[in-house]
Amino acid sequence: MVREKLIQGVKAGLKRGISGYIWLLKILVPISLGTALLVYSGWLYSLDFIIQPVMGVLHLPASAALPLIIGLFTGIYGAIGAMAALPLTLDQMSLIAIFLLISHNIIQESIVQGQSGFNAVTAACFRLLMSLCVTFLAALVMDVAPPVALSGTLAAENAQALSPGAMLLGWSRDMAGLGLQIFLIIMPLMVVMELMKSFHIIEYIVRGISPVLKLMGLSQETGVLWLTAAIFGLTYGAAVIVEETRNTRFDPDALKRLHLSIGINHAMIEDPALFLPLGISPFWLWIPRLTAAIFAIHLLHIVNAIRKIHAQRTCHKKLCDHR
Repeated sequence: MVREKLIQGVKAGLKRGISGYIWLLKILVPISLGTALLVYSGWLYSLDFIIQPVMGVLHLPASAALPLIIGLFTGIYGAIGAMAALPLTLDQMSLIAIFLLISHNIIQESIVQGQSGFNAVTAACFRLLMSLCVTFLAALVMDVAPPVALSGTLAAENAQALSPGAMLLGWSRDMAGLGLQIFLIIMPLMVVMELMKSFHIIEYIVRGISPVLKLMGLSQETGVLWLTAAIFGLTYGAAVIVEETRNTRFDPDALKRLHLSIGINHAMIEDPALFLPLGISPFWLWIPRLTAAIFAIHLLHIVNAIRKIHAQRTCHKKLCDHR
């Protein structure tokens, strides 16, 4: 029985991994090529005067708006394809990764949260706000200087120093290397995920992570949902999350805290790992949003406590005035 489950889990993981990888390439390759062509032409820099003031707040060049927009509305895969084709520093890529790990695929994932007992608009706005705050603070900690805008003419001249053939050859080489590294990361992760599903490991883990849940400011009753989102993400774990919230009555406050937490910090394995081939430090891929999730929920606890005290004092005052 165990052997059969193991074999089935490995097969399912490999099948899902190959399917997901092909789907990823369909997004990653054309977006990366399109970005490379935009960079080569210099057109990407022609809107610097509009985009730069906004991006400058995050200590990012105007060109970084492209992977941010792609990631916000499609997902991390396309954003990585765009990042790989842009002339970005390691610090700049780290800031983009921090932003997108919190706010990616925001429409679809906010709808999932909306179907799980939380307001979709609130979920999206909260994630965007946290992305801006965490990225800004990370830029200060990393001491990333605001970039100097590069004119479109100069950028085009620099890019076109290469022939079109040489540019495409360089892009193909970089894309092939990135694709191979992502393949080597995704395949074992998918197998592990399927095995965890097959053997129902998540339920057993929840029993041992009560201290972690307490640190996160979450209740144990939402532990399975938090772990599902933390491991599989809001998209992959959507079926479990939606089904559980429909069939189980959760405390409204506990559910709210859960959604705020997983909105900031979810898919803790696969999503950060996808950025590793770009050379980004694991610290910036895991620690900032985990810290932000913990801080946000405990801040909510404080706000709720203050509101409760204020309500009690107001009620007491009304009673005294009535007497």
